[in-house]
Amino acid sequence: MQEGLGSSFTGTSNCLIAMRREVEAIGTNAHELPMVYAALAKSNSELASAPYKVFQDWQEEHDGNLLIILPDTFGTEGFLKNAPTWMNKWTGIRVDSGDPTQGAKNAINWWQSRGEDPKEKLLIFSDGLDVPKITELNNKFKDQTKVAFGWGTLMTNDFRGLVQDKALDPFSLVCKAIAANGKETVKLSDNPNKAMGSKTELTRYKDVFGDGVQTKINLIV
Repeated sequence: MQEGLGSSFTGTSNCLIAMRREVEAIGTNAHELPMVYAALAKSNSELASAPYKVFQDWQEEHDGNLLIILPDTFGTEGFLKNAPTWMNKWTGIRVDSGDPTQGAKNAINWWQSRGEDPKEKLLIFSDGLDVPKITELNNKFKDQTKVAFGWGTLMTNDFRGLVQDKALDPFSLVCKAIAANGKETVKLSDNPNKAMGSKTELTRYKDVFGDGVQTKINLIV
């Protein structure tokens, strides 16, 4: 991949590969963090502020580096609407669920509404990408903002159609916490097919965060 992509290959989120190949270890924070912070919240007001507390702690932990917003754990629309002003200056936004085109437009519109220049920001797409989708999204948004792609499962684990019974179809290696201190975790997502949690907790979280815009997209993994 390094040879094929040249300077377009900027690193890997696999720390062991990064060490062995002497490339940069890169990536963003994960949905698991706000899921755990939210599960530990003692009230609905603490629950509503949990996603922002994650990023506040992240910013302090990393001394103002690695500032990519992952907004879709409990719905991108509500997250961006209520985001504190100190997040305006963050480097970029990761689009990881729902319609990626709409997610990118939402990010660009949000930056503009906050007085930021989208051309100075970074959009990272990372949901079930393949070459045609990467090409499509790059062509749509390369003149509006900086773009990058987290290409994972369908790069390393896509052997669909090569054997019978779908034995080599891609599968998900993503791990998420299902509880914290005995309290259930929840994920709403911009794609309801990615939602996690019991019906009772999903309803409670929707009451706190709102439904927002959701787009059902079939999951490959």
